[in-house]
Amino acid sequence: MTTENVKPKTAVPQRSEITKGLRVLIVLKQDQGTGRLTEGIVQDILTRSPTHPHGIKVRLASGAVGRVKEISK
Repeated sequence: MTTENVKPKTAVPQRSEITKGLRVLIVLKQDQGTGRLTEGIVQDILTRSPTHPHGIKVRLASGAVGRVKEISK
């Protein structure tokens, strides 16, 4: 097996890294199959545990709910 075409798996942010007002990229439930990301501002953090393998669930200011895949720069 060659590792040339294998993308390194990036860790999803932990709950402690996410705060209200932070700009993040989330994957919506309907986009899980495609991996399409939606950008927005965190309004509420919905996951109580410090980590989650698929990302911390948040509600954006737009009302969209999804799991944080990365923090926007």
